[in-house]
Amino acid sequence: MRFGSVLVNGPSMLPVLRPDDCLVVDRSRDVRAGDVVVARFRERPALLVVKRAVRPVGDGWELASDNPAVEGHGLTSGVGDVEAVVRWRYWPLPPARLPPRRVS
Repeated sequence: MRFGSVLVNGPSMLPVLRPDDCLVVDRSRDVRAGDVVVARFRERPALLVVKRAVRPVGDGWELASDNPAVEGHGLTSGVGDVEAVVRWRYWPLPPARLPPRRVS
């Protein structure tokens, strides 16, 4: 299956992505520098992460968090293997597209 979905967990990609954002990902792995990707750091292959692809390094990618406030709190950057490219966030909808709330 080429497309899938993931749920963001944690603040490492703030302000671009927030915890509980739902993302559509493309597993075709056509990665370019600057893409937001789903990957696994080689130091912790059991952990699936959402990071920014910085540049190719050998047969992997240098990955980094967008949020400088999380540096030093766990694994936020390093070389990893990309599994999918984030294509768009489908939930929550941007504020301008949310339907009006009904109030009584």
